[in-house]
Amino acid sequence: MLDPVKFLNLAKIDISETNTIEELNLVKIKYLGKKSVLSKCLLNLHKLSLKDKLQISVKLNQLKKDIKLLINLHKKKLIHVLSSNDKKEYDVDISLLGRRIENGAIHPITTTINIIESFFFTLGFNIVMGPEIEDDYHNFSALNISKNHPSRSEHDTFWFDTERLLRTQTSSMQIRIMKNERPPIRVIVPGKVYRNDYDSTHTPMFHQVEGLILDHVISFSNLKWIMKEFLYFFFKKKIEIRFRPSYFPFTIPSAEIDIIYNQSTWLEVLGCGMVHPNVLSNVNIDSKKYIGCAFGIGVERLAMLRYGISDLRIFFENDLRFLRQFK
Repeated sequence: MLDPVKFLNLAKIDISETNTIEELNLVKIKYLGKKSVLSKCLLNLHKLSLKDKLQISVKLNQLKKDIKLLINLHKKKLIHVLSSNDKKEYDVDISLLGRRIENGAIHPITTTINIIESFFFTLGFNIVMGPEIEDDYHNFSALNISKNHPSRSEHDTFWFDTERLLRTQTSSMQIRIMKNERPPIRVIVPGKVYRNDYDSTHTPMFHQVEGLILDHVISFSNLKWIMKEFLYFFFKKKIEIRFRPSYFPFTIPSAEIDIIYNQSTWLEVLGCGMVHPNVLSNVNIDSKKYIGCAFGIGVERLAMLRYGISDLRIFFENDLRFLRQFK
């Protein structure tokens, strides 16, 4: 049977000579592991008499506790020394400012679309998306736009071939919706559109929100009320509005809506009108039985007015100094 005093002294020497946690773990296995001398002595206790078993087991368990205590104390000492060395090696400056994570923000165009959608959603409109690559039929012909209309030219439209193009308006979704659904219909269609134009108030790609209502009893008065309430909601006040007669191939009568800008100037913000009977005929809807009204909202135009921005192109330049204003 081992001598507890000598065994403890040997353990003290081995523990004190370790300089790393890894070395200390090896010493721990040597003295306390399953194959250690101490563990074998504890396993052989069953061979002893009851009296000897009680006396020796107490000594062995106390020895085991003492070695554990020595190992834990030396481990704390090593951790302290090693962490101090790391600080010296890396020269940590606790006065440095912390690293900050810059949170992003919703783009003002997205915010504007969300505001528009929230208003029409409360009126029971469904929100529908459509393809950005269109064909001549849905983008022009079915909307009563004649073959010689200027908007069909390459000066205005991005054509892939004689039939396919990047859509010039979300109005093309009117046709797709009316072909696949039966009245009553109440939808808005937000999305990107493309036209060959570029200056401070026009970009080759911009956003529109098309609106369509189709039912048995719809009047221009209903349309006027919706447009007024929308503009009051969007600008958060009762602004001065006027309806000005205009022309669109797919609506009759048609109107453009102006608002007072900078307290003196009338500025066009959107177009609207009653759906042309020819458009309804193109999708096999009886124009004597159903009446429709439609409107088109230029998202960038409204965003410019809401946020006081004079150049449309800045929305798409991804200048972080500009975008951070909308957090």
